[in-house]
Amino acid sequence: MGGAASIPTDKSRTLRVIGAGYSRTGTLSMALALETLLEGPVMHGGSQLLGREDAYVKLWSRIFSARKNRPLLLKLLKEATAGFVAITDAPGNCFMPELLELYPDAQVICVHRDPARWWQSWEPVTRTAGQAILNLLMAPVPGKRWYPRLVTQFLEMQGEQFGAMGPGRMEQHNAWVESVTPKERFWMMELSQGWEPLCRVLRKPVPEEPFPRANDAEAVEALAGQLMLQAGKIWAAIFLVFGISVWILSKLRL
Repeated sequence: MGGAASIPTDKSRTLRVIGAGYSRTGTLSMALALETLLEGPVMHGGSQLLGREDAYVKLWSRIFSARKNRPLLLKLLKEATAGFVAITDAPGNCFMPELLELYPDAQVICVHRDPARWWQSWEPVTRTAGQAILNLLMAPVPGKRWYPRLVTQFLEMQGEQFGAMGPGRMEQHNAWVESVTPKERFWMMELSQGWEPLCRVLRKPVPEEPFPRANDAEAVEALAGQLMLQAGKIWAAIFLVFGISVWILSKLRL
């Protein structure tokens, strides 16, 4: 978890919690807390999309592409969430009605954050998302090569649903989540409240350890740094092989 993606080993386990908080509302902290309370793997979007194998990351791109084909969408979402005990962050929180249908007993936990501070954290993401250079840079990197496309698909779906991205998006999202979730399964909290509201919802004792306080932005930046390093090494190898090939061909022609 955190910088490393959780991978299910028992595919019979199902989602007990759908963490519906918008990105940059402490989704990584929520994932770590749920992993502790539920004693199982949690699908945190950022960690999974930057840390899993090519086929799994591609699967989420297929899910976005299938968003207007409900039977296929449900099938792919079931495949992507099999074995996880909870899910947090995008892209999972984009598909609330479908997850609610697949997991009718799951509790939905939304997270509120000061809107101004949230936008200050989220706005830089919207400025860099979908840049063409990312598609080129990530092209030879297994798994990560799908990330720029996923960001573009996410923003397209958000635009279709809510309109232009702006400072009110977190509250728009939270209102939408509440509107599609049965009242008895919907919970709103702030991470500053710590363990108590989460444990009350899940009927779990409050752990003695401190509530996890992971920084989403820092975690993503660390993963992005690793990603750039990996991409740089692969491109360096490609150019080296290309250079050697050109040199050999030039010698053969002499």
